[in-house]
Amino acid sequence: MNISERAHSLAACPEVVIPDKLREMATTSLEMLHHSIDAFVELDSELARKVCRRDDFVDKLNREIIDDLVALMRNDPALIEPAVHLFSASRHVERIADHATNIAEDVVYLVEGAIIRHKRSLSGKEI
Repeated sequence: MNISERAHSLAACPEVVIPDKLREMATTSLEMLHHSIDAFVELDSELARKVCRRDDFVDKLNREIIDDLVALMRNDPALIEPAVHLFSASRHVERIADHATNIAEDVVYLVEGAIIRHKRSLSGKEI
């Protein structure tokens, strides 16, 4: 709903190019969501862990998109309004990945009894 509202608002704004990174982030987030649901249905903790590992990539894309949009707004004040809508859409897409990660973390707990939420590997190994 929130993303569709941002798209609707963008239609009334000056034309702005949708960043390729946002498309990539949306695709990745939706894949994560589908995989987290599959992991739950199949009680597959390994698939769930793969979902968790992808969250950092989506977070990185979100930070890059926000930085790019801030630069766009500084360079062309006429694009502030559409850039703000894109900023908001990016945050909503990032939240989809967060929800998928939460589901996946719950699957790992359900299957293995391991709490992996908020844990980062100190040795650099993936979750």
